[in-house]
Amino acid sequence: MRERVVVNDRMQHGYVYYRTEQPGRNFAPGFQPQLTPKQMLELGVFGGRYMTDCRQEFPASWFTRAKLCAERHDPRLNYFGVNASQSLAVWRQHFWIRPQDPRGWFQWYCRYYMGRRSADDTRQIRRWRAIARHVAAIRRNCEPGDLECRRRQRQAVLHWAYDSRTL
Repeated sequence: MRERVVVNDRMQHGYVYYRTEQPGRNFAPGFQPQLTPKQMLELGVFGGRYMTDCRQEFPASWFTRAKLCAERHDPRLNYFGVNASQSLAVWRQHFWIRPQDPRGWFQWYCRYYMGRRSADDTRQIRRWRAIARHVAAIRRNCEPGDLECRRRQRQAVLHWAYDSRTL
């Protein structure tokens, strides 16, 4: 399989990549996100502001029940109803953003999920693994199932495809 994808949206023009794996399959060893991009969008992540202008790149089904807001970031759309995001400027300042994925980790994950493999995979998977410390903090400080405990941290973990509703 080798599917060519050309991206033209607000943040990228003429970016070309290839999907070489079947969607949702053949992930790197140890990379086992608990949520798919579709599930994340349906639950409510990134204040609904994420990916409102790049729907054509991904399956339409991802957006059928997605909680999105094209006008502005609205934390009320997040599953936990709180803001757990940092600005794109902060991401750039910390060099977390690479030109191939100008929207950051979630864009990388969506493309990876759809079958793109790239030289940035190892770094992004390492960043995903590092979020496990926040999962551990929730487990250590909250009663199981207490979704009111550490809501901001739970939302942040949700942004990284860990299902914090089950902690």
